[in-house]
Amino acid sequence: MLVREAMSTVVLTLGPAHTLRQAACLMSGRRVGAAVVLDPEHSGIGILTERDILNSIGAGHDPDRETVGAHTTNNVVFCTPEATVQEAAEAMAHGGFRHLIVLEHGGPVGIVSVRDVIRCWAPARRSAVPA
Repeated sequence: MLVREAMSTVVLTLGPAHTLRQAACLMSGRRVGAAVVLDPEHSGIGILTERDILNSIGAGHDPDRETVGAHTTNNVVFCTPEATVQEAAEAMAHGGFRHLIVLEHGGPVGIVSVRDVIRCWAPARRSAVPA
């Protein structure tokens, strides 16, 4: 199976000046665990995950003052929609992260998560039908 078939195409993009509270509200509203961070002042694409927000709050930072830019991971591993789900899973396992940005033609077109991989590999649950 290819990443194209497994990835979420709901890609939330944020700028580095957003606060962590704004990011958390947007991520929660879209039911996503990661957002792509685009910074027009710096080249490259970054990622902010729910864990980044939790780590900041857990460290006592004020989510209304902390910016996305201060908590963005910029050394990001990417894949293409043509990668296999196996390759994506191996990249996540090797790198110790749960979200992988999917790029096509230099821009983000999706995110594949560990949850997406599990959905591909685990059979669908069937509810018991009473006889």
